[in-house]
Amino acid sequence: MARQLDEQIAGRFPVGRRLRVLDVGMGQGTQALRLARAGHQVTGLERDATMIAVARESLAREPEGIRERMRIIEGDGRDTGVHFLPGSFDVVLCHGVLMYVEEPDPLVAGLARMLAPGGLLSLVVRNGDALAMRPGLSGDWAGALAAFDTTAYTNRLGLDVRADRLKNLTATLAGIGAPLHTWYGIRVFTDTAADGAGAPGDLETLLAVEERAGRTDPYRGVAALLHLCGVRG
Repeated sequence: MARQLDEQIAGRFPVGRRLRVLDVGMGQGTQALRLARAGHQVTGLERDATMIAVARESLAREPEGIRERMRIIEGDGRDTGVHFLPGSFDVVLCHGVLMYVEEPDPLVAGLARMLAPGGLLSLVVRNGDALAMRPGLSGDWAGALAAFDTTAYTNRLGLDVRADRLKNLTATLAGIGAPLHTWYGIRVFTDTAADGAGAPGDLETLLAVEERAGRTDPYRGVAALLHLCGVRG
């Protein structure tokens, strides 16, 4: 996903431009810190106190210049309008958040309003068109059969969450003035890896395969996650 995001940023903004980035639901700050290290001005928004503590601890270990480029705000992605003015950011990330939101359209619309004209909206969602893949590949035939007709599922944390279909999110993005520019698949071949599995010795080859599959039909259509990139008109 990081490689996909970097590709979109490089193709949309001049080299060396310091971008204003908002990471909504930043978690432990992995992407926010990575982009701050790359020279961008990053704001991370997160409501989970444990995740915020981990992110702050990681940030504290960075050089002063990086610490100055990143700020962390406790808050919910649904009230971005409270914290920021419309058009305040060049890039808005919302990765792994929509599956926890019952009605995602208002949240996505609020994120789009935060973008300056030409800004990039990066969403990572559970693929609602491929929910049968994980149980099917695991031999859970009853679970696979049930998954064809729903966008609800139970994640690996045991939480009841939801997935998004590409067609529906494409319509949503068009309707809020940030039409879909491109999309990728994430975890095409590796979704059934055991939790906590160590990295294989040929990790770079694995990543190359996943990256290729994530941009190639028909493979990307059955990925566990989708990475959608919309552009503000």
